[in-house]
Amino acid sequence: MLAHALPRLIDRLPPVRGKLTENAPISGITWFRTGGPAEVLFHPADREDLIDFISALEPGIERTVLGLGSNAMIRDGGLAGVVIHLGKALGDITFDGTDVTAGAGALDVAVAREGRDRSIGGLEFLSGIPGTIGGALRMNAGAYGREISDVLVSAEAIDPVGNLHSLTPADFAFSYRHSAIDESWIFLSARLSGEPGDRAAIDQRMTEIAEDRKSSQPIQARTGGSTFKNPPGTKAWELIEAAGCRGLTIGDAMVSEQHCNFLINKGNATARDLETLGDEVRKRVKDHSGIILEWEIRRIGVELKGGVS
Repeated sequence: MLAHALPRLIDRLPPVRGKLTENAPISGITWFRTGGPAEVLFHPADREDLIDFISALEPGIERTVLGLGSNAMIRDGGLAGVVIHLGKALGDITFDGTDVTAGAGALDVAVAREGRDRSIGGLEFLSGIPGTIGGALRMNAGAYGREISDVLVSAEAIDPVGNLHSLTPADFAFSYRHSAIDESWIFLSARLSGEPGDRAAIDQRMTEIAEDRKSSQPIQARTGGSTFKNPPGTKAWELIEAAGCRGLTIGDAMVSEQHCNFLINKGNATARDLETLGDEVRKRVKDHSGIILEWEIRRIGVELKGGVS
């Protein structure tokens, strides 16, 4: 007698009001435009749909959360389990005085713009972060002198069985590009504190940030943002420059000539190319300065046979 085939993952998942897609291409979600497919991709209809799905999800099924994909490198073998894409369905932005509540799928820049339109300042730095509020919470994202920890009032998240949790800044135990919240928890929203401001002055600051990014970063390229965290007391790009890595290439993966803490997909780079290049940069920096660079970009997924470790 033939053995029964194991049920497909999509057939084991709870019903949703959103969309479930099997063997879904997800390279287009990420800024690098590389990587293999998701075993199942889930676009929740709204936060309640997400909570219900997680609450009913069979234990042991792998889950990965993606937002804008600006800080993620998906390996060429793709992602096993369920990939949950937090987009517009969790992108609501509302205001209560100078406080703003933003869904985890809200773009950081959209929060800054909505604040500007209401003459609420203190959030301009978010316009310099190419990601979502959920990602900003996860890694204490920051730019231009401020971090999400500087403006966070509270947040909501669900644990692996769907229980809802209200979180305070103390719960996060924020440090540089890090929060202490369990990575298996999924952020739903955050309440951020702004301050009264002059709309024209806020707009001017956001324009300055946009112009600085355009002049100093390869924002029009297929990239993943800052590749490595800044070691204490120095800048990652300075170490990379000193190690002679500016412009270094492997296949179609390249260390940006404009800002050497950015890796670029020149067109046909694989995730393997990019990760191999990043590891070569780390090796050269260690050989030159003795400092081991720590990845800031999330590298997730399955290696194809013959891939890097």
